[in-house]
Amino acid sequence: MSLASRITRQPIPFDPAAAADLRAALSGFAPEVMELMAATAGCSPYLRDLMLREGDWLRAAVEAPEAALEASLSAADGLAAEALPLALRQAKRRVALLAALCDLGGVWPLEAVTGALTRLADRAVHLSLTTLVAEEIRRGRLPGARPEDAATAGGMVALAMGKMGAGELNYSSDIDLICLFDETRYPGEEQEARAAFIKVTRRMTSILSEVTDGYVFRTDLRLRPDASVTPVCLSMAAAEAYYEAEGRTWERAAYIKARPCGGDLAAGERFLKALTPFVWRKHLDFVAIQDAHDMRLRIRDHRGLHGPITVAGHDMKLGAGGIREIEFFTQTRQLIAGGRDPSLRDRTTVGALAALAGKGWIPPEVAEELTVLYRAHREVEHRLQMVNDAQTHSMPTTAEGIARIAAFCGQDEAAFRAGLLDRLSRTDRLTEGFFSPGAVEEGPELSDKAREITRAWESYPALRSERAQAIFRRLRPRFLKGLSRAANPDEALVALDGFLARLPAGVQLFALFEANPTLIDLIIDIAGSAPALAQYLARNATVLDGVIGGSFWGDWPGVAALRAELASRIAPAPDYEARLDMARRWMKEWHFRIGVHHLRGLIDGFEAGKQYADLAEAVVQGIWAEVTADFARRHGAMPGRGAVVIGMGSMGAARLNAGSDLDLIVIYDAQGIEGSDGPRPLATRPYYARLTQALVTALTAQMPEGRLYEVDMRLRPSGRAGPVATSLHSFTTYQETEAWTWEHLALTRARVLAGEPTLACEVEAFRRALLVRKGQGERVRSDVAEMRARLAAAKPAQGEWDAKNGPGRIMDIELAAQTLALLSGSPARSVERQIAAAAGGVTGNARIMPDSDMQALATGYRLLWRLHAAARLLSAGAIDWEALGEGGRAFLLRETGAADRAELAAQLAAAVGAAEAAVSRLMGPAQEGAGDGSG
Repeated sequence: MSLASRITRQPIPFDPAAAADLRAALSGFAPEVMELMAATAGCSPYLRDLMLREGDWLRAAVEAPEAALEASLSAADGLAAEALPLALRQAKRRVALLAALCDLGGVWPLEAVTGALTRLADRAVHLSLTTLVAEEIRRGRLPGARPEDAATAGGMVALAMGKMGAGELNYSSDIDLICLFDETRYPGEEQEARAAFIKVTRRMTSILSEVTDGYVFRTDLRLRPDASVTPVCLSMAAAEAYYEAEGRTWERAAYIKARPCGGDLAAGERFLKALTPFVWRKHLDFVAIQDAHDMRLRIRDHRGLHGPITVAGHDMKLGAGGIREIEFFTQTRQLIAGGRDPSLRDRTTVGALAALAGKGWIPPEVAEELTVLYRAHREVEHRLQMVNDAQTHSMPTTAEGIARIAAFCGQDEAAFRAGLLDRLSRTDRLTEGFFSPGAVEEGPELSDKAREITRAWESYPALRSERAQAIFRRLRPRFLKGLSRAANPDEALVALDGFLARLPAGVQLFALFEANPTLIDLIIDIAGSAPALAQYLARNATVLDGVIGGSFWGDWPGVAALRAELASRIAPAPDYEARLDMARRWMKEWHFRIGVHHLRGLIDGFEAGKQYADLAEAVVQGIWAEVTADFARRHGAMPGRGAVVIGMGSMGAARLNAGSDLDLIVIYDAQGIEGSDGPRPLATRPYYARLTQALVTALTAQMPEGRLYEVDMRLRPSGRAGPVATSLHSFTTYQETEAWTWEHLALTRARVLAGEPTLACEVEAFRRALLVRKGQGERVRSDVAEMRARLAAAKPAQGEWDAKNGPGRIMDIELAAQTLALLSGSPARSVERQIAAAAGGVTGNARIMPDSDMQALATGYRLLWRLHAAARLLSAGAIDWEALGEGGRAFLLRETGAADRAELAAQLAAAVGAAEAAVSRLMGPAQEGAGDGSG
């Protein structure tokens, strides 16, 4: 489609005489195109000269602009090194002219204009580099290189940085390149290869930058590692070593936009992939905000750009409210979160803003406004550069100069000034608050005790560095003001003090708090209510990443989604140990999320119990997959059908608390199979024993990120005396002929968590059939009564607030529920469903349990579980009502629905009494002190 039919805007000719001269000099253009060209000539001497020089070419180009662009980009293909400079300079003139007219006429959007200029730069770099390397190979100056190596530039690559890397070159931009070579292609001859590639780099720079009847692109190589002392082309290994040891935040930001643009593009991609851990940190990186702010201030100091925003002389790129502010705002947020979310790694400014808004890192309306401002700023920047092809970003200082730019933008001077000043101010307002630390507030008056506590803070490990102290001085008043609103400020301060004292380092965490003040309220809430959670948080502060990074406050995903997320999270880890450690980090983030949701009242104790169990199930499945794969690499695939991991107890019933361990057993089926067939084969029995031990170790071992869970395998056949893994045949035989009643009770809650599907189905079918067969007869009741007596003696209640131990409490009710499930032959696993099963079960001619007793058990259990789940979140030990503190006591009352301590104590006593009576009627009274506590 021709240019004439697509023009939507045009400049106002600032110099009417120049416009008239162009009309007189050129003919054969459509009237609409001539108007655009004349107006352009009236604003830009540079473009006027280009139109006069390229008039013949331009007549055809305006009839099909996109085709003309493609032809210009490919015009230099296949030329020898000697012919390249002339051909590339001609291509630059034509692409620059075409892009300018399409920009000024509104034919191409900003991205198409900057994209055309970037494509030309890519083409020029690639042709120059590959042609020159081929010449070096042909002349034998690249040791060991063969003629066919010219196709990959002998392993040399140019990385496009900055705006070129993002495809966002401005109209008169220089190009930032980093030139590297793959030293592994030149073993023993790296020095000679480097010398050849340095020569290629210098010649390429000359072709692109030398001014002879124009130029192609000014080329800047100063973004390379340690540019003051390193050669213009260096090995990839040397570059990696530099970034690993000395790389700074500004260099990380630069690599957000980096991409291979010339030479061996595949080698360039491999280098960038190797650099991923340097650029994209695995944790949320809020220190980048301070680094970016410091860099902004250094730039402004160097350029003298401080002071109020004005139109005259304002730097559209580096000044307040300018282009760089939007880029820094965007790139810094990418650095903060892009390590955990690859979808945020968009090279383009507009694309990155949209990605950040899509993931909740910035409000959508802010992203939209900054996008509009960015495009408007870039258009003004282009007009500044189009006047005389000058690499400038500054507005003219004279009224006449400003009037020219206004006309170039198609506006009168007054409207242009007002609009530009408004856009700069809006940009500054939207971005400055993100970077600039606020002034230190005045804190509240402190008590003598509080002053004594806070005086010790600067001696803590987290506050040793000057940087940490500087950030914390700004945070301190916010913390103290928040604590002053607690029910007991001094008590909450003591808890916060414990949190700060245990932090190993502070800069990253304090920067996170400063960027997200709502986290301070969360920390105060945790410190004032749940010291155990605060202690955990102090040791694992990185879990706070999850609070602001993603769907922390969203709906619970369920086991399948958790399992998939775990798999994707650990997949990039390089080895088995690293994957286990990554799993620990992932599990802690989700475990912390459940606790915070529970503490904040977003979920209750029952929802928390299900979520803890879902998380554990996903972890067991993920770790089982890792353990079996690692074991198979060394010892071969599992003999026979394989194995299943079975959750027992609370894990089987899918209800855990914040401190639960996991009761597990492993059953395998390899009857008739002697052993494995791997590199180091094992006989079947030791194979599964060692595999099970590997699973337990993977779940329980202390690693840098802590342990996953404590694991208890005493519920396997024969308990501690039995093998850690049991064959299916041994398991079924034992359950049929040797197992005690308590082992059948345990089986009422058994649930396959992971392993071979057909074996899982067979185990479950056996469980259901066994419960029907073994639940008949009064022996069950008498056995359970004896067991209950032993439990009452071995684990008495630890005070009135013990929800778990003692008659009429959780363990007693769970024992009764399991008994009801066994007596009724029910496959139900949860306490509520096992109790409900009594309604359908009949022993002789009598119901197993009357409705009133069933109601007493269910009601008591609901209250006791809420109390127990809340207590385990607050503390690992028994509840001490006074030691809980105001926040903890308020949490317990909210969870149980009681108005105060007295009402909760009364509710608890009534519920426990009713439940104890119901259990006693089922199996006889619990006898305190009866039995020896064994079994």
